[in-house]
Amino acid sequence: MIAHGLPIYVALEAVDMRLGSERLGALVRERMRMEPRSRALFVFVGKRGHSMKCLTWDGTGTIVVHKKLDGGRFELPRATGTSEQHVLVSDAIFEVIHKGVAVTPRVARRRVVH
Repeated sequence: MIAHGLPIYVALEAVDMRLGSERLGALVRERMRMEPRSRALFVFVGKRGHSMKCLTWDGTGTIVVHKKLDGGRFELPRATGTSEQHVLVSDAIFEVIHKGVAVTPRVARRRVVH
């Protein structure tokens, strides 16, 4: 577990996975209105959904963990409000997201045949 006992904030907007710790920290300040050097884990997912970066601070420096799935996509929770740019999730939900498992069930779509 990357963030045992820390609050975990998941950004709901896709992020450029080329960004490093400084720019991700700036996104935490700008979009989440939080301090990146707080005792929390900030989670970002790329546009294609197969890459994730986690940013945290251990008291001595910034840590960035990058995970890229071999197959599938990271499924993010849905916002509860229309203006939300991030959500606070539990350790259990983060574990599910981090493993690439869908958090919300997918709705089966029926194909229309003409």
